[in-house]
Amino acid sequence: MTEHPLATCSSRPASGGFLRTALRVFRFALALNRQRQSLLELDDAALKDIGISRHEALKEANRPVWDVPPSWRR
Repeated sequence: MTEHPLATCSSRPASGGFLRTALRVFRFALALNRQRQSLLELDDAALKDIGISRHEALKEANRPVWDVPPSWRR
């Protein structure tokens, strides 16, 4: 299992340096944003298949990119 990109955002020194870590976090943020926006493209049947409502998809898509579950920040 790969290390979560936000896990490298602690106060400890990054193995690849600050710029590499910042780039990794930026790429993660872009991917997260794309995934959240993709929820909006799903029809109601697809949303039902994955167990979320249209309201929940809208709520998730509108979350700021830094709003991630606490477990992702470890």
